Amino acid sequence: MPFDNPLICALDSSDLDETVALARGLSGSVGGLKLGLQFLHGRGPAGVRAVADAGLPLFLDVKLHDIPNTVAGAVRSLCVSGPAMFTVMAQGGATMMRAAVAAAADAAGSAGDAPPWVLAVTVLTSLDGDDLAATGVAGTVEDQVLRLADLALGAGCSGLVCSPLEIEAVRRRFGAGPRLVVPGIRPEAARDDQKRTMTPADALAAGADLLVVGRPITGAADPRAAARGLLSGPKRAA
Repeated sequence: MPFDNPLICALDSSDLDETVALARGLSGSVGGLKLGLQFLHGRGPAGVRAVADAGLPLFLDVKLHDIPNTVAGAVRSLCVSGPAMFTVMAQGGATMMRAAVAAAADAAGSAGDAPPWVLAVTVLTSLDGDDLAATGVAGTVEDQVLRLADLALGAGCSGLVCSPLEIEAVRRRFGAGPRLVVPGIRPEAARDDQKRTMTPADALAAGADLLVVGRPITGAADPRAAARGLLSGPKRAA
């Protein structure tokens, strides 16, 4: 895999200079960089290329969710920038996810590259059981995560995005095979707009492969030191 460190820093800003400076400054302290919708919509492919020049693997958190043909076209476009992985929404269904997987393999093959990981987002960390119930989803958050995980893995996705609270349940059901990329990571599991959080050491011990962390790094006075401090506990090899 392209990651030699389980920590992925989320660079959720539309400021290109700030994002590129952070990317360069974090080299050697994190395993990769996540670019979210704010940056991608604000800066587009040219911005992605500028961040890629920092030399770290890129996670494009695009959360694709549309009809299969549209998603396949979007995947072929984003693969031009050579991401290590990108996201689709599992709620888009098996056919949509299969189209994304096929398009990623086709685009990578044409370029002579290894396909990026296609990661299916299960339930956002900003949601809890009450939020799911309000949208008509029956059962617990864990039930929904496992339901969507089964759909995504059956469609050929490389792995899943889930909150740290569902890691153990996913591992029990699906074993060590799926790559688990886990947001909602906080030094003291503090809450902000994310409702299902955990510390880095606990998430890795539970079975996470990669941890996505944003504000505890990017908001620190010394982002490089903050990143290194997050991984002072035990690690699970990705």
